Amino acid sequence: MKTCETDVLIIGGGTAGCFCALTLAENSDIRVIIAEKANIKRSGCLAAGVNAINAHINPGETPDSFLEYVKKDSEQVIREDLVYSTARKLNKVTEKIEQLGLPILKDDKGNYVQRGKRGIKINGENIKPILAKAVEEKPSITVINRLNIVDYLVNEGRVYGAYGFSVETEEFITVYAKKTVCATGGTAGLYKSNNPECSRHKMWYSPFNTGAGYAMGIRAGAEMTGFEMRFIALRCKDTIAPTGTIAHGLKVPQINRHGEEYVHKYGKPGTHIRLYATVQENKAGNGPCYLKTKGISKEQQEELFKAYLNMSPSHILKWLEKNSGPARENIEIEGTEPYITGGHAASGYWVDINRKTTLESLYAVGDVAGGSPKKYVTGCFAEGEIAAESIIKDLKNNYGKKLTERELNEKFNGMTKFLKNPENSYSIELIEEALQEIMDKYAGGISEHYEYSKKKLELAKNELKNLFVLSRRLKANNFHELMLICEIIDRLYVGKVLIEHLLARKETRWRCYQENTDFPQKDNKNWLKYVNSRYENGEVKIITRDLIRKEEIYEHSN
Repeated sequence: MKTCETDVLIIGGGTAGCFCALTLAENSDIRVIIAEKANIKRSGCLAAGVNAINAHINPGETPDSFLEYVKKDSEQVIREDLVYSTARKLNKVTEKIEQLGLPILKDDKGNYVQRGKRGIKINGENIKPILAKAVEEKPSITVINRLNIVDYLVNEGRVYGAYGFSVETEEFITVYAKKTVCATGGTAGLYKSNNPECSRHKMWYSPFNTGAGYAMGIRAGAEMTGFEMRFIALRCKDTIAPTGTIAHGLKVPQINRHGEEYVHKYGKPGTHIRLYATVQENKAGNGPCYLKTKGISKEQQEELFKAYLNMSPSHILKWLEKNSGPARENIEIEGTEPYITGGHAASGYWVDINRKTTLESLYAVGDVAGGSPKKYVTGCFAEGEIAAESIIKDLKNNYGKKLTERELNEKFNGMTKFLKNPENSYSIELIEEALQEIMDKYAGGISEHYEYSKKKLELAKNELKNLFVLSRRLKANNFHELMLICEIIDRLYVGKVLIEHLLARKETRWRCYQENTDFPQKDNKNWLKYVNSRYENGEVKIITRDLIRKEEIYEHSN
C-alpha cells in the first residue's frame, strides 16, 4: 500500500488534463499529481495524432458566431455559458500549443491555413509527445503512469482524492488532494463496433477511454447531463478514418451509388444530418454512399496522403494495397457505433462556469464535462485552463477526511477481490461482448440503424442487471486483467445511466444520435431542456433543467 498527498490530483493525462496541469504550474506553486492509466507520451484521444485544429476563431468569426454554430448544430440544447467561455479562449490556447512546438501550417503572409470556417491545418502527429514533454519539465508536476484510478474518496458530498492501483508495480495507491480534476475522457466500447473481434480497435474514439470518469462520478452521486446525446461519427469505411479532412478540406459532396447528392433531402446539412442522410439512403437501397473524390487533382491527392499519415495511416495502406487513391475512386462512408462523450456531443458531468461539478472540490474538464459540444482539442485545452484558474483562486490548505485503517482495508479488499475469485466460465471478453451485443440490439446500435424504443430499452435494462451480477464474479489473473474488469464495470454504469436518459427524452432531437421510434419528431414545446440524472441507492433519478443562456451565471445552489 502507498499513500500520496498533493494539492491537486488530475485523473487522466490526456488533452485537458495536461493543459490543466501546465496552467497550474505556470501560474502558481501548486503541487500537482497526474494519474495516467497509460503513459502520457501517447495516451488519450491525441495518442496517434491529429491533422487539424477544428475549433478556432478564424478571421470573420467571433466567439458569438461560434456559439451560434454550436447551438444550431446541436438543435438548441447546449449550455451557452460553457460554450461561450470556451470559445473566448480557443485562439489563446492555440497560440500556447504552437509555442510549445506544434507545427501549424501558414500561408506566405504568415497567417494560419484554414480548414473550413472554424478550423486550421496542423502537422499534429506529435501533439501528445509535445504536451507530455512540457508537463514533465515542470518540477511541481508529478506524473504517475500506469496508475488505474478506481474511485474517488468521498465524504459528505466532498471529494478528497482517489484510489487505485499501479499495473506495473502492483501497488494499491491512495492519493489525498485538496482539489481533484477529472479528465479521463468519454466512453468507447459500449456498443458493438463496425469491425468487431480481431479488428475492434479500428474505431473512431480512443478504445482506452472506457467511461471511468463518468462511472466514478455516477457512483459518487454527481449530477450528470446529456448522456442521451450520443455521438456517432461518419467515417471512411473499414479504416474508420476521418471524413471531415476530405469534406471540409476539398469541399466534396456526399453521393449515393447512383451518383446523386442526397444530404439536402433530409434537412439542412449538419453533423448529425449528414450521418442520418447516409443511414436513410442505405435503408432505401441507394447505398453504398461515398465522398465524391474521383477526379480530384494529383496535388489534392498528395495533400490527403499527408493528412492521413498524420492521424490515420491505415487508410493510406488501404489505398496502396489496392494500387488506388482518392483521385481514382470515391471513398465509401459509414457511421460508427455510438459513443458517450462531451467533446463532440454534450454528455458528462453537470458543471458550473468554472467547471466545478456538483461534488465539492471536484472539477470536470474535456470529454467528461457535459453541456458543451464541439469543443474538440482546443476546447479541451480551454476547459483545462478554466478549471486551473478557478483552483488557483479557491485552493485552501485542507485535505479533508483521511481514511481509517479499516476503511483503507475495505477499499483494498473490494478492489483486489477479483484476484481471489475462483475460475469460472465467464471471461472478461465474454462479458464485454455480451454488453456490446445488448446495447447494439436494444439500445440503438449499428444493427438497428441507431433506432431504439421504450420496449427495447427495458430489455436492455434487464440484461444489464444480469451482467452486473456476472461481472462481480470475474477472475483476474494479473493486474492488467484487473484493470480490464474495472473498465467493464465502469461501462456497465455508463450504460445504465445512458438507458435512463434515452427513456427520459420523449422526442427525437438529434437524428441517429437519439433516434426514438416511439417519439420520432422533435418537440420544442416540451423538450427544450436538459435531461440530467443522479445515481441514488442503486437507481438513476432523472432531473430536467431549463436552458441556460450565455449571459446567465449558473451556480449549483440554483
